[in-house]
Amino acid sequence: MFALDGICWALLARLANRTAWRSLIALFMSVQLLGLAWLIFGRLSHGGWDRWLPKFAITSVFIWHCLGLPLVLLVTLAVLPILLVKAAVALIARRHRSEPTLPDDQPLWNRRQFLGFAAATVPPLFTLSLASIAMRQLNHFRVRRFVLPIRNLPPDLNGMTIAQVSDIHVGRFTSGPVLREMVNAVNQLRADLVLLTGDLINDALADLDHGIELARSMDGLVYLIEGNHDLIENGEMFESRVKASGIPFLLDETAVVSVRGSPIQLLGLSWTRAREKRDEAIASSVRQLLRQRQPDAFPILLAHHPHAFDAAAEASMPLTLSGHTHGGQLMLNERCGFGPALFRYWSGLYTRGESKLIVSNGVGNWFPLRARAPAEIVHLTLVRL
Repeated sequence: MFALDGICWALLARLANRTAWRSLIALFMSVQLLGLAWLIFGRLSHGGWDRWLPKFAITSVFIWHCLGLPLVLLVTLAVLPILLVKAAVALIARRHRSEPTLPDDQPLWNRRQFLGFAAATVPPLFTLSLASIAMRQLNHFRVRRFVLPIRNLPPDLNGMTIAQVSDIHVGRFTSGPVLREMVNAVNQLRADLVLLTGDLINDALADLDHGIELARSMDGLVYLIEGNHDLIENGEMFESRVKASGIPFLLDETAVVSVRGSPIQLLGLSWTRAREKRDEAIASSVRQLLRQRQPDAFPILLAHHPHAFDAAAEASMPLTLSGHTHGGQLMLNERCGFGPALFRYWSGLYTRGESKLIVSNGVGNWFPLRARAPAEIVHLTLVRL
């Protein structure tokens, strides 16, 4: 990433033909490089000082390096062949021209001056504009509601409600008042079950106590599974500390709870990095977990990765709850964006036979900007079909 920053700096400086523009490019790129170094080395030191930067500054570093920098380099790669061809054509034309010709009217800015101005101003304007939008988004979420008809739902469970809270990502971007608002919104739903489907923290175990406190503040029957971000710093430590907290935590385990006098079996799938890469491993883990299924209880599978739904549907699991995708994070519309590019299931309700999957967009953020994938708490009402 540092090398790409250096290449980009060189490209932009090459376009700039005025000292002021080169100075602006140097200022912007220096700030981005220092911000990236601060975040990386602060994070690796586990000292927490990577979060001393203002949230707006961290947001700008993320947006530039995840969006702005790749766009600049892609545009450069796309335009470079065209510029080389035009330069070759101009060179040939000059060799065959008998005498130089001058344009009648000299424009206020020639093409090189305009490109220099764009090179100096577009990157910071792009980054700061999107960072401003992201800062507003970080403090907002919605409550998304579904009514799910379930065949053979026990009569006592007709109308039961579930609050699904996924991908809280307590830490760098999800902090402060929005977390209290999230807990208040969950408690106001007065759901029969509150199910947390992974990524309680963003990456740092320093935030785990706060995450546990939030889970304890939620009213009702609260159950938790792990996600990939929970294991970034130290998976074993995360699991042992959550187990010690007393919050029901399902690691390839099940729990039977009574709701409205009827038994419900919650089956919680754990996460490993191998599962992140191979769907076969996810399916094998789901099948192994489902061996614990009890025939007299209504089952609900909690799986952070939504691709677990394939094996769940094969086993006729009536309901699977997942997260992980953030609704695609950056979407042009419902069918175009990172969601469908990376996942078979990325947001909302999916049905296969009598089996249903809900994929939550998540209420928190590891990346500060969303497009057509708003943060959310999911509220489910189950009705007998």
